[in-house]
Amino acid sequence: MGQVAWKGLFLSLFDYKTEKYVIAKNKKVGILFRIVQLSILAYLVGWVFVVKKGYQDTDTSVQSSVITKLKGVAYTNTTELGERLWDVVDYVIPPQGENVFFVVTNLIVTPNQRMSTCSENYGIPDAVCFKNIDCPKGEPVIAGHGVKTGRCLKTGEVNTTGICEIFAWCPLEKRKRPKTPLLGKAENFTVYIKNSVRFPKFNFSKTNILDTDNNSFLKTCRFSAEDHYCPIFRLGSIVSWSGSDFQEMALEGGVIGIQIEWNCDLDRDTSECHPYYSFTRLDNKFSEKSVSSGYNFRFAKYYRDADGADYRTLIKAYGIRFDILVNGKAGKFSIIPTIINIGSGIALMGVGAFFCDLVLLYFMKKSNFYRNKKFEEVKTSSNKTTKVKVNGQKKSQSLDTLDQLKHLQSIET
Repeated sequence: MGQVAWKGLFLSLFDYKTEKYVIAKNKKVGILFRIVQLSILAYLVGWVFVVKKGYQDTDTSVQSSVITKLKGVAYTNTTELGERLWDVVDYVIPPQGENVFFVVTNLIVTPNQRMSTCSENYGIPDAVCFKNIDCPKGEPVIAGHGVKTGRCLKTGEVNTTGICEIFAWCPLEKRKRPKTPLLGKAENFTVYIKNSVRFPKFNFSKTNILDTDNNSFLKTCRFSAEDHYCPIFRLGSIVSWSGSDFQEMALEGGVIGIQIEWNCDLDRDTSECHPYYSFTRLDNKFSEKSVSSGYNFRFAKYYRDADGADYRTLIKAYGIRFDILVNGKAGKFSIIPTIINIGSGIALMGVGAFFCDLVLLYFMKKSNFYRNKKFEEVKTSSNKTTKVKVNGQKKSQSLDTLDQLKHLQSIET
């Protein structure tokens, strides 16, 4: 490239290039363009800024702590346990309050179990036998209760199946569940749920308890839709809010989720930041044919008699597990997300113009006419020049304008 070319390239860096606009007098496209613009503007203002608060910086990394305490007593009188009064020490597991706790509502009690030999329960495939060799000594029963002793216990009839003898805690656990929940009155128990949250980005903290000096407030209040700041919940109400019946659920157990949602607009007064609660049943209540419905587990209480022999009471506990889940989001005005969302809206306006251009240039009846007006085709002209005489003076003109000059000379003549 020559010096002149380099100079021209350098000077072109300081040129300002602007777009050429063509005004199309077409009412259909004009109306479509305004509708698109209004739709984008409504989306930007209504959805982005009003609904989603796109002008705010948000913090979703909520820091939370949950403390729970239950209250309530129940009286039972059964063959296995006799008369008994149940309080929170007996029916709440674990005893210290956390964001997951379990309330016992039904029991299968097997008292006075001792280490000895007895026959395995019928219905366990690995314990079925025909002779002693089918019960190898020391081998544990798969899905059973102990280890085999080497004996096959039969009813005395020849060529009949038997059941392996095992060394275990005997007598074995009862397999029949009560038809009514032992602690059905647990629906009147109450649980105190204290939740504290903090949004570190904005250094903002709050609890779900009413800020009051009234010492009797927590003793008399009960949570309701009108009172967000009473953290005392009745267990029967929690289960009913989840869409279930407490007595039915207490029979075989289940899992309830307590969702606490914090949505805080810190551009407003902090008193308007409220907790919102929702309650959902989390176990497979809709699966009627499921073999694993409900919720239960086993534990034992151990004792020692006067002879120094150990024995225990085995308890299979059915009940309701409550999982407390805390989520939250806090927002506060920030110039950065505001500018970003406004810029996105302006860019969408350009998309609207592009869409209308497509309609105008390719879908209208006179699309060829509009394309010729919008796009100008430019051809490179020849560098050769010729001398022409205009008004008695010779001028140098390029060949591609020669025809026009001849026309002008004919007019002058």
